[in-house]
Amino acid sequence: MNLLRLTDKGVYCPAGGFYIDPWTRVDRALITHAHSDHAVPGSRNYLACQAGEHILIKRLGPMGRKSFLRYGESKTVNGVRVSFHPAGHVLGSSQIRLEYRGHVWVVTGDYKLQSDPTCAPFEPIRCNVLVSETTFGLPVFQWPEPRQVFDDINEWWQENQKCGMASIVYAYALGKAQRILSGVQNEIGPIFVHGAIHQINQGYAKDGVQLPNTQYTGKLSVKPDWTQALIVAVPSAQGTPWMRRFGPSRTAMASGWMQLRGTRRRRSVDRGFVLSDHVDWPDLLKAISASQASEVWLTHGYTDHVSRYLQEKGYETRTLETRFRGETFDEDGDVEQASENAPRKEPPVQGEIT
Repeated sequence: MNLLRLTDKGVYCPAGGFYIDPWTRVDRALITHAHSDHAVPGSRNYLACQAGEHILIKRLGPMGRKSFLRYGESKTVNGVRVSFHPAGHVLGSSQIRLEYRGHVWVVTGDYKLQSDPTCAPFEPIRCNVLVSETTFGLPVFQWPEPRQVFDDINEWWQENQKCGMASIVYAYALGKAQRILSGVQNEIGPIFVHGAIHQINQGYAKDGVQLPNTQYTGKLSVKPDWTQALIVAVPSAQGTPWMRRFGPSRTAMASGWMQLRGTRRRRSVDRGFVLSDHVDWPDLLKAISASQASEVWLTHGYTDHVSRYLQEKGYETRTLETRFRGETFDEDGDVEQASENAPRKEPPVQGEIT
């Protein structure tokens, strides 16, 4: 029995009469998290996790009827028992558990297993069918320990101070930026953030997440000494007039794609830090095993590669051609070099690194 099916509006549950992370406005939408490729405005009814309530409202703007569940709390929707469980991706990110006629399905959304003090840690859930992302579904992707990455950022920042250079790190406004802010040593110097990140930080504060003190670059009464500062900016700010205020600077980017040779050069940054809010290859396999699912549906990323691997291990698999993007970067040449088995039809979608 297939509890879910893919439609031209996204993943649909016919028994429950709802969509999960629909691509367009629908009557009833269940949302895994507030990233724009999962949360689309305009639906009549929303159901999401309470942990990220303020972030979701900030991202979607005026919403229709909305309700929120605490992690682990359940609600029956047209006979389907629905509950939200931590995905460890960003604040409020959830796996959605669906139970119907004795069968359990879990839709992971985006997720990671690495530690992150800005959101609840991933919770393995037993199920019959697991719907999993495969954004970094190649063996080449294996993340370093977060503490080592933050130590490297701190050291880079201090080196730049000695050279009289501002330190600018590009990171996605929701999730990655807050993770960096929570990990660096704010005693090194002042920390400034782009306006888009400042807005999201306010949502984090409303949802009870404490971050170090930062200053919004758009509201400064006195010009700072930028040479001592760490500036966390969104990738789209690169090359814009907004950057000129900082004077001499060195730039870096935080992304899982920084693990690949050549990506940093193509992004025209001085330094790359390998930091992702998605599972790497070992944790992807670990999460699938922990679910005890016999069937795995795979979305956005290297679905064919992961599918072949899982089939060899005895899993039944299916791939879904969804519009979810996960982390992206502008060119895919290095991914083709990453594995001779990497399918050409599945390069990262063009767009910002996230």
